[in-house]
Amino acid sequence: MLSPGLVSITFRKLSPREIVALVRRAGLRAIEWGGDIHVPHGELGRARETRELTADAGLTVAAYGSYYRVGHSEDDGLAFEAVLETALELGAPLIRVWAGTVGSANIAAGERDHLFAELRRIAALAARARVQIAPEFHGGTFNDTNASCRELLAAVPDANVLSYWQPLLGMDEASARAGLTTIGPRLAHLHVYHWITVQDRRPLAEGAALWRERLALVNALPGEHAALLEFVRDDSPEQFLHDAATLLDCLRVLPV
Repeated sequence: MLSPGLVSITFRKLSPREIVALVRRAGLRAIEWGGDIHVPHGELGRARETRELTADAGLTVAAYGSYYRVGHSEDDGLAFEAVLETALELGAPLIRVWAGTVGSANIAAGERDHLFAELRRIAALAARARVQIAPEFHGGTFNDTNASCRELLAAVPDANVLSYWQPLLGMDEASARAGLTTIGPRLAHLHVYHWITVQDRRPLAEGAALWRERLALVNALPGEHAALLEFVRDDSPEQFLHDAATLLDCLRVLPV
């Protein structure tokens, strides 16, 4: 099952109330709330308010986008326990994290092993609270290729450790679809966008054919997943509404 939604940091200048109103207007159902501005780590009152605001609008909290960097944030003063407590107050069933600060091609063996050990540690903490952990599939982190994603999931086989997926810039479509197959039943959510380069964000309609195929692959997987729009052209709410309509059109053609 796929639920359409938004990554809140797409609109960092908007308040949570404005984001909820925009998501409702677009006809979407879920929000990944960001920990860098909308629901800061440790601000439990803000987390509760945002949870209630989301629920009152008939929407769901898909995840807490924490930006916690496994293996590094603790040294920088951000304890995972504070992230987890905030996620619980937010009502988030899943915490998005980043797999370190170094790409898989450049990471030293010792740092890789430390990353895996730390991911296992925070996964155990989260499991006790019945919360899932999912590293973003993102450049500049260990989880940046299909091969490194397989390695990470094999090294940390905990049932509550999943992986996000998004089309990385420069990745050909065959590799993109192979990546979704690689993650398979351990897929968390999707970040949905259509970019040519970081500076050239395009309307999602231009990539609709690609996304219909990707969403069909995900729809065949077990479990529930959110397809979350992220970073629209010109940071425009109007473009977001157009992209949301495209996403909904893509989902309508999927088999129930």
